[in-house]
Amino acid sequence: MAADSRPRERRSIARNKRATHEYLIQDELEVGVVLRGTEVKSLRASRVSLQEAYCFIKDGELRIMRMHIPEYAQGNVHNHEPTRDRVLLAKKREIEKWSKAVREKGTTLVPLEIFWDGSLVKLRIGLARGKKLHDKRQSKREKDDRREVDRAMKSARRGE
Repeated sequence: MAADSRPRERRSIARNKRATHEYLIQDELEVGVVLRGTEVKSLRASRVSLQEAYCFIKDGELRIMRMHIPEYAQGNVHNHEPTRDRVLLAKKREIEKWSKAVREKGTTLVPLEIFWDGSLVKLRIGLARGKKLHDKRQSKREKDDRREVDRAMKSARRGE
């Protein structure tokens, strides 16, 4: 039997908007997430928070801590703990490479987005370095300038 050749549909569940504001993302990686049944049901309802979450490497395993997936409303005694540590699935070489990068002063692993990749739940994490206050101001200024240019172009198109 041949494998299905259709491209997988990618649907975002949640994004960590604060991460791009607080950190300068140097590299990104897509990893799988080990979940329990009721966690998947909560994710299907788009109930997850990445705001306080962070990733770390322990004993050669990539993990995420404080990712809040609320308990499933129709769950029973086998419901999951909302903020438990979850194992992330990545290749050993990638984990070793990122482990070396994290040992540098000022770098950390932050979750950027959790999404459906077909029927699988994936997490996009970033190797990040904290921004200074002047970097945040510069980013905001660039964002405002882009918005201003877009508005000007839109109004010019309408005027034509």
